[in-house]
Amino acid sequence: MIQSITLISPVVIANFSATWCGPCKIVAPFYVELSEKHPSLMFLLVDVDELSDFSSTWDIKATPTFFFLKNGEQIGKLVGANKPELQKKVTSILDSVPESPQRP
Repeated sequence: MIQSITLISPVVIANFSATWCGPCKIVAPFYVELSEKHPSLMFLLVDVDELSDFSSTWDIKATPTFFFLKNGEQIGKLVGANKPELQKKVTSILDSVPESPQRP
């Protein structure tokens, strides 16, 4: 699944969360804001309850858990609703990825 996603964007940030998760609800607007600010990155939202089999293959122990992927390879992981750390990781990824044209 990730292989086909990387054809669209070389960098994917996957947010594994749940509708009942308080910290997930708190960080959700910030995650949306990041996705709007950085259209060259692909931001995914994975509901661990709706996609439980898929989530278990990623060994999710807590929500939210963010995975950072570049060209299909995991380059980072963040567990918890830590907005400053999430921003820091996104900035770090942007600094390491060459500038590419924005999607329409």
